[in-house]
Amino acid sequence: MLAIDADPAIGLSFALGVEVTKTVDHIRRDLIEKIEGNKADDKAGTLQMLDYELFDALVEADGFSLLAIGRSEGEGCYCQVNNLLKDIIESLADNFDVIIIDGEAGVEQINRRVLKRVDHLVLVSDTSAKGLKVAATIRQVACDGQAVDYMSTGLLLNRIRDNSEVDAIMNGMDLELLGWLPEDEQIRTFDFSGKPYVDFPVISKTYIAISELLKRISN
Repeated sequence: MLAIDADPAIGLSFALGVEVTKTVDHIRRDLIEKIEGNKADDKAGTLQMLDYELFDALVEADGFSLLAIGRSEGEGCYCQVNNLLKDIIESLADNFDVIIIDGEAGVEQINRRVLKRVDHLVLVSDTSAKGLKVAATIRQVACDGQAVDYMSTGLLLNRIRDNSEVDAIMNGMDLELLGWLPEDEQIRTFDFSGKPYVDFPVISKTYIAISELLKRISN
């Protein structure tokens, strides 16, 4: 399994207990410096170099590999270079059966188009009106602008107290409900202590809810 951390803050790696020392943006900036310094090789050599650098940026963990995108904004943001890197990432993803992408909250992540195609576009929101509005907007942008080609999409609600909250939220909501995660004191404890979620107990209500969600998506 490949986990892609597409959040510039690199929050997924922290949640998984993985230390990231090299990101895709590091590779992008190195390539820009070579181009500006006229040190870039021919196209074939550049592609080979990028392929090696991306594999070098992969962090191997127990049961999964992680690739962090890092920041893509700033000076020297060449569209051609970014598109080249995205193509290489797609080629790298072909080596994995399952790819999970953790995107930055908000519409901008869709516009960045880290990958052009996904099977399941999962929109995560808490119970706030703001979060739900953002989730609906992301789906609209992804659909109307064809920014992401996806097979299915739906809403995953987070920090839910009971079924009555789910019913109230989904009343009039133009999104399919994929599932919901309960408000869990164990998550707060893990966040407070900085413990990675890979150590989360399998008997917890959150773990069970996520397992049921994955079964529903895979069917």
